[in-house]
Amino acid sequence: MPPPPESLARKDTGDGRTDRQQRHEAKPSSSNIVSLISQFADDHLTVVRNLSTGLALAGVIIIARSIKLMTKFHAASQIPLRFVERNVTLHVKVHSVTEKGLAVEHVPIYLPVISSLLHKKHNMSPSSLQVHLAGVELTPEGRQWLQENLLPAKMVWIKLISQEDDILYCLVSQNKGVLWTYCINEELLRQGLARTAPIIGLLPDSRLYWRLNRRLHRAEVKAERKSRGLWKEDSLWERAKKTLRENKIFSLIWRVLTKM
Repeated sequence: MPPPPESLARKDTGDGRTDRQQRHEAKPSSSNIVSLISQFADDHLTVVRNLSTGLALAGVIIIARSIKLMTKFHAASQIPLRFVERNVTLHVKVHSVTEKGLAVEHVPIYLPVISSLLHKKHNMSPSSLQVHLAGVELTPEGRQWLQENLLPAKMVWIKLISQEDDILYCLVSQNKGVLWTYCINEELLRQGLARTAPIIGLLPDSRLYWRLNRRLHRAEVKAERKSRGLWKEDSLWERAKKTLRENKIFSLIWRVLTKM
């Protein structure tokens, strides 16, 4: 006949104590450990919080250093190759208008505490990056338009397309209101202040090349259809004067008459 359940629960373990007694004795010891940990955390709450904050800050700094979100680029050679390959957009301040684009200063992302830890202050003059407008050949009127709209010291965005030596070929964008931006490369072409040009640094058979080329060509066609800028047609009288000036016989007669 099997023993009753009570006798099994009270079975001696060999050291004079039952299983139930051992379980009761184990509970106070484990609860004591938990209470000690809780007490330590309560007594050193500030230390625990500071440690957690420090670890989080260190993690953010490591990530920021690795992806260079808050690094200021003083030269095109400092920009990681992956930034150009992924067509990263950078925030910059315009210094001047050049023959083929802009001289700009990179303005990195700024976070009050982390940026001060990542960068040390140096007494150095602001450096400029040479930016050429990708796929655009500027006219003198186009450079004048840039000077009127981007100076003094306007903030713009540059989307990296390619890089050759110290020159960055980019799509340049400017804020239009609060939520909208417009591409300056396209705007110059739409106004007839520039011509489309080969996109330097990209293979002609690449997808990006054809996508940008189609986009810029579409803007140029609009200017041509509306006779804007360099596509503006001369009047009949202006065309007649131009024809006469280019005629050698008329030019000879005009010189003879002016000397008489």
